[in-house]
Parts: sequence; structure tokens; C-alpha cells
Amino acid sequence: MARRKPKVQALPGHLQRSETWNGLAPGDPVEIEGVPGRGMRWEFRAHTRNDRTGDESIEVVGGRLPDRRVRSFRPDQVFPVGGRKGGKPSLADAPQLPLG
Repeated sequence: MARRKPKVQALPGHLQRSETWNGLAPGDPVEIEGVPGRGMRWEFRAHTRNDRTGDESIEVVGGRLPDRRVRSFRPDQVFPVGGRKGGKPSLADAPQLPLG
């Protein structure tokens, strides 16, 4: 029996999804604050904004290998690699925009 592809559904009109956010592109490594455990690695996937409520979330993929999952976090929980322990601000507070 052939596997069926999962259906891809369009986002409702009030949700805006972007594959870039504050200098990040899909696959860029990030650190997440508030997730207990060692050996977790996270990669940025997308930024989502709800135009009705103003809520934002950051979609990442990762976790502890080999159990990688897609999860969403508040923007203030997402840090550049080494930033959380180094006392740097989150990417929501200090975007890593390219010089230009």
C-alpha cells in the first residue's frame, strides 16, 4: 500500500508566516531558553504573527538527537548560539541583522 502525502493546508488570512526573522534564515542554529535538558540542538524554521491578536511565535526544529521535532516558542526565548549563557539579549531584543 502506497503512503499518502500529508495534506498541506493554507494558513488562515490573519496568520503571517515568514521564513526569515531578525537576521535568521531556515536552518540557522539557535538556543532556546526554558527547555530543560542537555544536548539539545535547535534550528530556526519560521516566524509567525497573528494579525488579530499581535501574538508572535518562532518555529524551530530540533531537540535531542535522534528525536528531532518541530516546536514553537515565544520570540524572547530564542537566542543566538552562545548568547543565553553569555548574557546576550534574545534575538527579539537584539536582531542579528547583516551589516549593509
